[in-house]
Amino acid sequence: MRPGTRLGVDVGKARVGIARSDPHAMLATPVETITRDLSGDTDIGRIIEIVAETSAVEVVVGLPLNLRGEHTPSTDDAEAFGDRIAAALREQGVPVRFVDERLSTVSAQGQLRQAGRKTRQSRAVIDQAAAVVILQHAIDTERSRGSAPGRLAAAGSPERGDER
Repeated sequence: MRPGTRLGVDVGKARVGIARSDPHAMLATPVETITRDLSGDTDIGRIIEIVAETSAVEVVVGLPLNLRGEHTPSTDDAEAFGDRIAAALREQGVPVRFVDERLSTVSAQGQLRQAGRKTRQSRAVIDQAAAVVILQHAIDTERSRGSAPGRLAAAGSPERGDER
């Protein structure tokens, strides 16, 4: 397992959930929810600040594929957002990886319901919880396979790997 703190990102149309791992990459925890900035880069700027604050070595962005594993408009949006993060982090050498996030929001909503939280009152928390699910899955996948999960963002690497 590669050491270092990682950030998990759940990209939505209105909000972006952020989670982080501990430096040993054992456990993902929620960080914050950022309002999506569709006309500028304040959302990307805040993610770059969090990368610096946490000394993150990698950013993991969830790809919302459909149940058959196919791309959707939301997948394209998440990829474009992740590529923007990768371009902003290129000089710092922090890679951005895309991982399959099917059902992460559904899983997060279920966990919050079990904890007694209502969905309507917890939208910002759901985004963070989904980012936790995405990041924890990536960490667990790397631990079990012995290799980095998903694939690198185009802006972060000269070649894109296979989606895993």
